[in-house]
Parts: sequence; structure tokens; C-alpha cells
Amino acid sequence: MIAYRLHFEQANLKAIEIVKSGKLGEPRFFNSLFGLDVKEGNIRTQADLGGGTLYDLGVYCINAARNLFQSEPEEVFAYSGARTDRRFKEIDEMTSAVLRFPGERLGTFISSFGAADVASCEIIGTQGKLRLDPAYEYAMALKLFVTIDGKTRTRTFPRRDQFAPELVYFSDCIRKNIEPEPSGEEGLADVRIVRALYRAAETGKPVKLKSMRIGKRPTLRQEKRRPPVAKPQLIRVESASA
Repeated sequence: MIAYRLHFEQANLKAIEIVKSGKLGEPRFFNSLFGLDVKEGNIRTQADLGGGTLYDLGVYCINAARNLFQSEPEEVFAYSGARTDRRFKEIDEMTSAVLRFPGERLGTFISSFGAADVASCEIIGTQGKLRLDPAYEYAMALKLFVTIDGKTRTRTFPRRDQFAPELVYFSDCIRKNIEPEPSGEEGLADVRIVRALYRAAETGKPVKLKSMRIGKRPTLRQEKRRPPVAKPQLIRVESASA
């Protein structure tokens, strides 16, 4: 199992349900911004420890796009950039990505380690739009905005413990011999896109992806709630959310 906490979080699962319901019409494009300003010495800036904005932040945007569109991208492209700053000698400061999905749909996002905190995503359909802001935070309430026919409805999802549900679910899968969602396959689907995006940024050319079929996708049925807990003490790192 991959530790994807948002696969058990109500706001993100509700967003997937709304898109699947057809209330927004045909989903056409997705966009997300996820960034923070890391301090020098943060482990996120060390390439040998898996640093880089796509592996740390961009994967949230990729996962959200895949599950909101309910499909896998066919081709990707990206640009990376970095200021003249010691923090970004080994990694990208920020990367802008484009994912082309079947049905000529596009997903775009920017992940950054060198800007003000932001953590939002939105998907636009032929009849309406949906926005989560903040979308990926684990230590504050999440807000969902749905606009149809010019009327916007807002719903706030209170802060909850997003880590305990993962552990409870994984334990249940072991005890009942159930294949988990998110499985290792789900993690592989995201990592292959991250690698393709970095390759595209390096070569300046789009990268085509082989077809990949995902057996399970997250649904509201796997939502789990646990009371909020205090934000943990962080050591040589900062929160990955706004």
C-alpha cells in the first residue's frame, strides 16, 4: 500500500464523486498550484535523498488530476526553473507540467520550493467548475467550491487526523486479505509520470507514456474520520502544505 492520506479524506473524495456524477458536464481541464518556500538545509533540496518539487509536491497534483479525470495521461511535457540560489543547486526550484489525457483533455500544474505557500486545485467542465483551496493540507480545514450555472456553493471540511485512517485501513486490508487502494500500482502510476516529466524538462521534448490500466480508484466508500491531533514537531523539514 502507498501512504496516500488524501485517498481517505472526505473533501478530496467528495470532489471525485461530484466530477463522476456529471454535475460539471464533461471535465475538460485541470489546474493545480502547490508550493512553499523551503529554508536552506531542508532535506527536500537534497537530490540524493529524493529531493525535487515533483517527487514531493507535484505528485499530489498528478494524483489529483488522474483521479478526477478517472484516466491516465498519454503524453507529458514540463519546464523546470531555478533561481541562482544555493538551495537549488541539486534540484528544480519549480516545475510547470502539462499532462495530455485521453479525449483531448489537459491537466496542468506548477510545483515550487521557492514561493509563498499555496495548495489548490480545480477542474473545469462544460457545465461547471470545482475548486479545492486548500486542497492538500493536513493541519487545517479544507474548502470545496462548486460553481454551476454561475452559482457557487461552498463547503468546509473540518480538520481531522489524516494519518490514522491510513493505518486503520492498511491494518484491515492485512487482516481481511484485501488488496489495498491505494496499492503499489497507484504509486507506480504517479512515479512514472514524475520521471517522464523530469525527462521532458531535461530534453525539451514531450514524452509519450505507455498505456496503463488502474484496477481501483478512490471513492467515498473508503473515507475514514478520526479526531484532529496536534501538528507534529518537524525536524529539518517544513510542512508540504500551505
